[in-house]
Amino acid sequence: MPSEYGPRREGNNPGGIPMNGITDERQRLLPHGNGNDIMGNRQQIMGTSTTEYGAAVTLASKSQPNGMVNMASRGTMLTKSYSVHANGSASYLTPLQLGRHELYEMVPFTAVFGMQQKERNISRAFASYAADLDSMEADQFSFSQNNKRMSEAELNSRRSYTSLLLLDEFEMDAVLVTTPLIIAIFVAGISQFLVGYNTSVMNSPSSVVFQGHNTFQWSVAVSAFAVGGPFGAIMAGSLVDTRGRRGALTINTYTFLGGGILQTFATNMLFITIARFIIGFASGFSSVLVPIFLGELAPPTLRGTLGTLTQFCLVTGIFVSDLLAFPLATESSWRILFSVTIILSVAQIACFPFLVESPRWLLHRDKKSRRARLIIKKLRGLRHDHEIETEVNHFISASHAQSCGDAEERTNSGGAFVAMINDDRMWKLLVCSLILQMAQQLCGINAVFYYSTMFFDGLIENPLIGTAIVGGVNVAATYVALFLMESSNRRTLILWSAGGMLVSCIGLVVCLLGYFDKMASLFFVVTFVSFFEIGLGPIPWLIVAEMFEAKYVATAMSASCQVNWACNFIVGLLFPYLQKSLGAYSFAPFAIVLLMTIIFVIIWLPETKGTTPEELRENIVRSLSTMLQLSDDSTNDADTSSSVGNPIDVEWRRAMDSLRRQEEEDMKRGLFSKFMMRVFSHEPPFTLLTSNSTSQRLRLSTN
Repeated sequence: MPSEYGPRREGNNPGGIPMNGITDERQRLLPHGNGNDIMGNRQQIMGTSTTEYGAAVTLASKSQPNGMVNMASRGTMLTKSYSVHANGSASYLTPLQLGRHELYEMVPFTAVFGMQQKERNISRAFASYAADLDSMEADQFSFSQNNKRMSEAELNSRRSYTSLLLLDEFEMDAVLVTTPLIIAIFVAGISQFLVGYNTSVMNSPSSVVFQGHNTFQWSVAVSAFAVGGPFGAIMAGSLVDTRGRRGALTINTYTFLGGGILQTFATNMLFITIARFIIGFASGFSSVLVPIFLGELAPPTLRGTLGTLTQFCLVTGIFVSDLLAFPLATESSWRILFSVTIILSVAQIACFPFLVESPRWLLHRDKKSRRARLIIKKLRGLRHDHEIETEVNHFISASHAQSCGDAEERTNSGGAFVAMINDDRMWKLLVCSLILQMAQQLCGINAVFYYSTMFFDGLIENPLIGTAIVGGVNVAATYVALFLMESSNRRTLILWSAGGMLVSCIGLVVCLLGYFDKMASLFFVVTFVSFFEIGLGPIPWLIVAEMFEAKYVATAMSASCQVNWACNFIVGLLFPYLQKSLGAYSFAPFAIVLLMTIIFVIIWLPETKGTTPEELRENIVRSLSTMLQLSDDSTNDADTSSSVGNPIDVEWRRAMDSLRRQEEEDMKRGLFSKFMMRVFSHEPPFTLLTSNSTSQRLRLSTN
């Protein structure tokens, strides 16, 4: 493996890099006890699965109830344990790989701001569940060997150790960033930066760009950005499926470049307006494409982090445009201010030779794609073919679990949208999502980002200072929001956000009426933006990922994006006229929208912060309990192809099927080992308590 990819600690890594122990901080958390009794060595959990694990039952245990366990205890370690997928196909997953499999299926292929908590909850729930199963199996094995049960202290010690080991490995995925992934993040991050930059770049130079323009010409040029956005979002949904994620990103970058060139070298306001429409098209395109592109390249535990990173790129773009306005928002330099879009687009194009395609998209087109496997090897820093095939299986299985029938893999699928409408629960959630998107834009936030310089003119000595302060506070508030979303309910954040913005609107109106010093208006604009960023800014997007099943997330996100851009256009076009006609009351319509939002949230919006760890454990139980037994037909040779393209799976399955059939024939003839028959007759029924919070029991017959 090239050194640029860094070392990879993979669950099954025979002959690979030795795995380190858990971190010192985690080691201190381990209960005191007999460490040698706990799991023998780390490889049993990370590289070699035990006989029955995570409700994936080995066929070997049906014919040799203690065979594999005894072999493991004597040091003859099997590389894998023969287990069963939910669809009855053969596979072999270690506990660590099974946990990654669950993360792939439960976390949508979308990078969304603030989704880290959901990823951690799923990881903790699975680690706890797997540790419970491991301790129960250890107790079972101890009883079969010594006719003695493990003590409660030994069980707790083993359970804690196993859980911490798994969590430590899951967290490794969140910090392992390879070179191809860094390049993809860089290119996608620039796209989001350009969205934010072009949102605010027209704010400061309004008085120096083609002097003599009227209010209508300028408002149309500003709002043309939002007109192009919905068209870009619609087109993105089609092109990301037909041209691939990388191909769509290439189109998006060249669109930014074309719009930037036209805007920089414009000769009149008409060309500025056309350029704004093109850049808006690219921005809408980017808002759909970037979360999908990064979500399909990153492991599940990293998608929320990348969603947060792209959000910071966007707000940083707004802030940078405000800062560059100080030296460049002049009659002689405003074209340089617009040329930043050209410079960054060229930087993106320079990275294209090193940019990889989404392996999920490639595997959808061809499950045997060698290109997809090479990309996965580079993205995850894997060494061995069986590791790559395991990761491929995760992608294919998760894509199937997150599909909508014939609409599988369609990012903007009409079939998926119709399925949502026909589902009574889904369409209500969709309405809630769209209303929040309308509230996000109609609350007036982009009136600040589009026209704050115009608004501050006459209120403070230098309007550019006020605009820059607002941009800086916007970045800081986004950082604060990240921590608030970890600990607070979504409804609570939206209520505080809308309430704070409502009070800010009232305070702003009072200032403009002359009851307070006009400088106080800057304070209320700052609080308006701050409260927006802790609730109405990120939550409407995060709530889509939390409220919908994973298979509906991309479709719901696309619909939300289009509604968001349409409302953005309304605010961008009408605010200059509101300011002229309403004067001091120009923010009163936004206050009315915020009041209606508060009423809607209180009465109708469901809480979506996420299921509790106990509920997640029960979901994992329901998911994995379907793996308990092979169907009668699963042993037919015709079914071996269902093992999602892993030749080692197929070979192992055939060998174990042959062994099972041979042993069954020996038993019928009376030739089976008397020793094994005696062990078999003394083996108690295998029972798993799948969760402390549920009475469900999974029993395996040893017929």
